[in-house]
Amino acid sequence: MSRRTERVETLIHQEISKLVGAALRDPRLRPLVTVARVAVSPDLAHATIAVTTLGDDAAQAEALAGLTSAAGFLRRSLAQRLGLRRTPDLTFVADTAVREGDTVLALLDQIRSEEDQGSG
Repeated sequence: MSRRTERVETLIHQEISKLVGAALRDPRLRPLVTVARVAVSPDLAHATIAVTTLGDDAAQAEALAGLTSAAGFLRRSLAQRLGLRRTPDLTFVADTAVREGDTVLALLDQIRSEEDQGSG
């Protein structure tokens, strides 16, 4: 990954985080939405933004729908704020790393519990 790509990812991460917190008034974004990661294609044409939300799968789906419907506004805002020659198309996806981590921790707890019961 080039330094430019990394720099653009960092800038997009910062600006989208600010915009989601301050500029969007969509009620679907009421559960806390956090930008977890941004991945930009090498040609800077596409940006995939992974977000986490509080709540269940339905709340996450609602938040993704809200962000997807606001993608045009967010892209225009990025163009104004960043001054890039070409502003990437934005795609929002759910960040599953936290949920996967919780699943792994739950499995480890279960294994420990079963070991404790077996040795006692």
